Amino acid sequence: MPFRDLPRPLLDANANGGTGAFGDLPEWDLTDLYAAPDAPELDRDMAWLEAECAAFAADYQGKLAGLTGAEMLACVERHEKIDMIQGRIMSFAGLRYYQQTTDPERAQFMGNCQQKITDFATPMVFFTLEINRIEDDALEAMFAASEALARYRPVFERLRAMRPHQLSDELEQFLHDQSVVGSAAWNRLFDETVAGLTFHVNGEELPLEACTTLLTEKDRDTREAAARELARVFGENLGLFARVHNTLAKEKEIEDRWRKMPSPQHGRHLANHVEPEVVEALRNAVVAAYPKLSHRYYELKRKWLGLDTLQVWDRNAPLPLEEDRVVQWGDARALVLDAYAGFDPEMAKLAEPFFDRGWIDAGVKPGKAPGAFAHPTVTDVHPYVMLNYLGKPRDVMTLAHELGHGVHQVLAADQGELLSSTPLTLAETASVFGEMLTFRKMLEAAETPAQRKVLLANKVEDMINTVVRQIAFYDFECKLHAARAGGELTPDQINEIWMSVQGESLGPAFTFMEGYENFWSYIPHFVHSPFYVYAYAFGDGLVNALYAVYAEGDAGFQEKYFEMLRAGGSKHHKELLAPFGLDASDPSFWDKGLSMISGFIDELEAMED
Repeated sequence: MPFRDLPRPLLDANANGGTGAFGDLPEWDLTDLYAAPDAPELDRDMAWLEAECAAFAADYQGKLAGLTGAEMLACVERHEKIDMIQGRIMSFAGLRYYQQTTDPERAQFMGNCQQKITDFATPMVFFTLEINRIEDDALEAMFAASEALARYRPVFERLRAMRPHQLSDELEQFLHDQSVVGSAAWNRLFDETVAGLTFHVNGEELPLEACTTLLTEKDRDTREAAARELARVFGENLGLFARVHNTLAKEKEIEDRWRKMPSPQHGRHLANHVEPEVVEALRNAVVAAYPKLSHRYYELKRKWLGLDTLQVWDRNAPLPLEEDRVVQWGDARALVLDAYAGFDPEMAKLAEPFFDRGWIDAGVKPGKAPGAFAHPTVTDVHPYVMLNYLGKPRDVMTLAHELGHGVHQVLAADQGELLSSTPLTLAETASVFGEMLTFRKMLEAAETPAQRKVLLANKVEDMINTVVRQIAFYDFECKLHAARAGGELTPDQINEIWMSVQGESLGPAFTFMEGYENFWSYIPHFVHSPFYVYAYAFGDGLVNALYAVYAEGDAGFQEKYFEMLRAGGSKHHKELLAPFGLDASDPSFWDKGLSMISGFIDELEAMED
């Protein structure tokens, strides 16, 4: 039950307007959290948090092992309330900051909130340490005495998974206090640097998100200009990015060494409640499938584009027969909700409030964090979704993806603050499933073979980006952390690691421009959540297997699916997948998921005949 991390990219509805060429784009209304940074309710909650953290420590420190089941339940429920209040404050501060990361006031407000909460929470560091010192028999007796406490068993199990890696009370408190000027400070430096980057393409000054979007333009010269400008700007900032990665990797190595972690990845596996061998089976299955997935697809794409070799700016290029079109926001909304309703009307009903109540911030604005995400905030409020909507068909799929997260978070909220959070490996389930529903809806509506071909090709590219690209990212991180253990890495050494995995994953159809070796530098997951990226591949493979069960007409699939989402973090992946006849620990499970991608490529190859 440790305090949560600062929400990663989450973001204030009071930024500049989002109305533009794509319709009236919605903005956040954060008043469900707090009305303003100086709201009296926020001051009240901050004061309550300071007092309650101190009172909690005074009431329970040194006493946990002797509590009865009922007393431990009361203790856990008090901790849950503390977690909820600090989560509400940091969600508000984080959401405001990420919407305008270049605003000094927002950065200062978030930093001050984070500092205060870190200080308030210091007396509570004892909690996890004492929980892990309780004997198994004594803890089981508490569960037996209180059915309500036993509901929290998964939380205790996750905490106690860290028992072999726990440090002394004094060292744990030091790490807690030091975090605000350690990894959190480097994360913030990275975010502010990326948000402040500007790129000049064809006479326009662009932020990162708009520049990377040009890599999907039909005009090849525009794509090349964008790629070369990205490489130039990344190159100018490479020293800083290398310093961030060197420092964070070394900090992690030191902590892992003290905690006796068997590998740099092990902490992530523990946090994800997934066995290392399951992740290794996923990784090996994807790498073995590179030739029949990415290598085969990109050879097809090379032929479609009429090129002797593909360059990096061709990877996400539209097909020659793809129509230029801008999807209005209203049309995107209707398409996604229709796809959700086609699966089950309840799913569309759960998604509608995001559009109508200020739960989505969609427009591209100066200083806004790049990318897209859904943040669950706290279980007595609701999630918020951030997009950078530019009217591309892929932006519609991103909307479907993030709304899937939102629906999942709404359903899981009934588990309460400590049990609602889903491990990263399962957190992508509803989002990728939402994408698949939307894709299938669009495929059904295709009026010509050319439209079907474009839809299939775009879906294959998205799946390759989710599975192949993310496993290549995971391999990059594994190699980076292994190399950093041997000493400081120069930018050139990091570049070499990056290129080794890119060539292997993308295949022989590609030639790599000078400067592409710098493209590791802007990817936020490497900084914020080391080894996070395999969760995308895990989620895609899991959903492909799930969708195959759905397509086969599994009786009661919708009901079982909603039950899986409602479970939040209360069940292990084995238990969640059992009703569908699936088991992620079976190596053949991943081959089943990958075969869906291969099947789409088979269909594309057949269209060439």
